[in-house]
Amino acid sequence: MPVKLEPLGDRIVLKPSAREEVTKGGIIIPDTAKEKPQEGEVVAVGPGRISEDGKRIPMEVRVGDKVVYNKYAGSEFKLDDVDYVILKESDVIAKRV
Repeated sequence: MPVKLEPLGDRIVLKPSAREEVTKGGIIIPDTAKEKPQEGEVVAVGPGRISEDGKRIPMEVRVGDKVVYNKYAGSEFKLDDVDYVILKESDVIAKRV
């Protein structure tokens, strides 16, 4: 499903991974005790940042990549009842392979 957003510069829109509702031992985790996810799937990428000499630096992540990002990075928002996070490419720590 295409996202109705086009990030600017070196920003990325991603859909955070689902939070665990039940532990492996069967304990139900309430919403207030759940940790903020640090993984997500990239759903949109900007064109890349501009270097000091005016050249565009291409993005290293692509739509569909699964990434791990800094815990408190980005801005969370909801669009059409779906949660998203917008963050800079520099906040991405790694790609899952």
